[in-house]
Amino acid sequence: MLPGEAVIPLDEIEAVVFDVDGVVTDTTPVHAAAWKQTFDAFLRSRAGPGSAFRPFRLREDYLEFVDGKARLDGVRAFLTSRGISLPDDPPRPGDATPASLGESKDRRFLEQLRRYGASAFPSTAALIRRLRRAGVATAAVSASRNCAAVLRAAGVEGLFDARVDGVEAGRLGLPGKPDPAVFLEAARRLGAPPERTAVLEDSLAGVEAAARGGFGLVVGVDRGGQEAELYRRGAHTVVADPGDLEITGAYR
Repeated sequence: MLPGEAVIPLDEIEAVVFDVDGVVTDTTPVHAAAWKQTFDAFLRSRAGPGSAFRPFRLREDYLEFVDGKARLDGVRAFLTSRGISLPDDPPRPGDATPASLGESKDRRFLEQLRRYGASAFPSTAALIRRLRRAGVATAAVSASRNCAAVLRAAGVEGLFDARVDGVEAGRLGLPGKPDPAVFLEAARRLGAPPERTAVLEDSLAGVEAAARGGFGLVVGVDRGGQEAELYRRGAHTVVADPGDLEITGAYR
C-alpha cells in the first residue's frame, strides 16, 4: 500500500478498530457543546472585576486539548493551557475540581443524548458492514464512559466484535490517548496483531496513539480541516469520510 492511498488492503489487514465519536457516530458536536457549557460556566465564575472572560473555543480548545482524551485528561489539559491548576481535594466544599468539571460535562452530554438521541454516519456503518461480510473483525474504541449508550442510541452496537471504552479503560487501568493502550487492548480482543490492524480516528490524540502503537494502517478522518496535522501526528492516509476508503484484496 502506498502512503496516502485511501485503501484497506485485506491481504495485509485482518481487523479494523473504529473510534466512535466523530467516526462512527455524529456525536462530536454534542460532546463539544457540553464541554463548552461546562468550561464557560467555570471560567465565568473565575473572571472577577477587571479580568476578561475568555470563553472555551469550540475549534481550537476542543480539538487540541479535549477531543479523543479521557475525561479527566481533557479537563487537566485545557486548564493547564489557561494556567489553571485545581486540586483533586478542594480546600472548601463545593469548590471546583477536575472531577467535578468532568461530571458536569457528563450530565450535560447525557441530557442532550436523552433529548435528541444519536445517529451513525451512514457511510461508516456501510463500510463496517462491508468489512464484516468480508470476514474482517471490528472493534469500537472510545474514551467516553457513555460509549455503550451512544452506540445503542445510534443503532450500531451490533456491528462490533469488541468494545473498549472509558468504562473498560477505567476497569483495566489503561491510560488514555495519546497512549496506545486502548487500541492495543481492542486488537488483542480481536485476536489480531497491531501490524495487521487498521485504526480509523478523527482526533489528533487518537491518531497519535495509533501511530505510537505500531498499527499497520492509521486512517485519519478529517471532518474539521485538520489534514496536515493528522498526517503530522502519524496518519498513513487521511480521508474526509470513511466511505472514501476502498477495500481491496481478500482476507486470508
